[in-house]
Amino acid sequence: MVGCGTWSLTLREERRLRVFEIRMQRRIFGLKRDKVTGEWRKLLNEELNDLCCSPETIRLNKSRRMRWTEYVVRMGERRNACRLLMENP
Repeated sequence: MVGCGTWSLTLREERRLRVFEIRMQRRIFGLKRDKVTGEWRKLLNEELNDLCCSPETIRLNKSRRMRWTEYVVRMGERRNACRLLMENP
């Protein structure tokens, strides 16, 4: 996720990214046998989140974007990146 600090995601893109992330987790972890019925079933989203210890991609994106913003603000007002961030280009 190099460079994700500058991504600006719309709600639609966030939703699509989350769906993709869940789909890949389901493919990685596969099905689970139900203890009561003994049948195979898909894992619930909460179960996938418990199994996968890495943070959600969207949350990671937002935290890195905030870190990038703080970095640009510390640059000083004379730098172009800070001016573009503070003003409407």
